[in-house]
Amino acid sequence: MKIIVCVKQVPDAKDVRLDPITNTLAREGVQSIMNPYDQHALEEAVRLKDELGAEVVVLTMGPPQAGEVLRQAIACGADHGVLVSDRAFAGADTWATSYTLAQAVNTLGGADLILCGKQAIDGDTAQVGPGLAMRLDIPFVTCVQKVREADASGLVVERMMDDGYDVVAVDYPALLTVVKDLNIPRVPSLKGKMRAKKAVLQTLSAADVGADPALIGLAGSPTQVVRVFPPEPRGERTVLSGTLDEQVSELARRLSAYL
Repeated sequence: MKIIVCVKQVPDAKDVRLDPITNTLAREGVQSIMNPYDQHALEEAVRLKDELGAEVVVLTMGPPQAGEVLRQAIACGADHGVLVSDRAFAGADTWATSYTLAQAVNTLGGADLILCGKQAIDGDTAQVGPGLAMRLDIPFVTCVQKVREADASGLVVERMMDDGYDVVAVDYPALLTVVKDLNIPRVPSLKGKMRAKKAVLQTLSAADVGADPALIGLAGSPTQVVRVFPPEPRGERTVLSGTLDEQVSELARRLSAYL
């Protein structure tokens, strides 16, 4: 059994800043981390590896420094890391990104199961996972909060819904996007860190994955970011002080003016 985990290197949310000139995230001087949702996808892949004897391949698309998250994944139990990196991929939206990842998955010989985080914290679109499944023409289940059963033929999972959850059975090959309720990611061991440091990462270019130049990067992106800005503060803000009883009384007094 082969499992591919798609991960992304993202800016640490607490350090995010916007560049008003380029309308992009300012990454200089900002620490990069593995997308938190992807950490849960990786953990579940390693759990399935231990249970079913699977091979876990971690795949990311990004600049050369994105290899850091691959080494982090190997330290946590993944077997191999694959970096899809080429200047031609710059400016890719979710459509072009899903195409590029699909080309990479096919180049790697496909997989029985592909795991992705529900969404990336820098874009919050939740489109790449389903888009990848569409490109590969395989079934997918989004927002998986629990894997109930797993064997060599398929899975039974719980899909988080607004009013509860659905129980879904899916055969391989399949793709799952996962939420944080799924598990608690492990901390890499010293042995794992040493193994990751020595690991040889595989790097694939646009030519290596057979990508059509018209379908990747900015040229292959039907959507573009026109402007990025933090929302303007709305209304006046007042901070109440004093004891709890005093604050409640003052709040009630202020609210009574709107009745």
